Amino acid sequence: MDKNHYAIRIDKNEEVLAVIKSICEKENISCASVVGLGAAKKVQIGLFDTNEKKYNSIELEEPMEITSLVGNVSKKGGEIYLHFHINVCDKSMSVKGGHLNSCVIGATCELFVTVFDGSINRRFDENIGLNLFEF
Repeated sequence: MDKNHYAIRIDKNEEVLAVIKSICEKENISCASVVGLGAAKKVQIGLFDTNEKKYNSIELEEPMEITSLVGNVSKKGGEIYLHFHINVCDKSMSVKGGHLNSCVIGATCELFVTVFDGSINRRFDENIGLNLFEF
């Protein structure tokens, strides 16, 4: 499209975060926002427990529509760092969502990536228990 906008297709059986990370490394993208939709067959999503400072995760394995996939690209320790959330619905149209740990595509996934100049780094915040933007 142009140097700041990418349209990406992720194919059946590919893992979403691995593909996005690979593209960011190849294209030297260190600050971006990503939106997408598609169809998944297996997802692992989590919810961060602010009291315990840990993620609780579930895995879903069935045909699902990705009704919303949003996230950002930054850096931590010089490496690409991805932070994504996802909503998926099952055949009964029940929606589940949360922090995306893993998503294997069941048919296709279509993403739009908007790249910003510069980079944003992250650092671990012990009080919160998460890797936060560092400004």
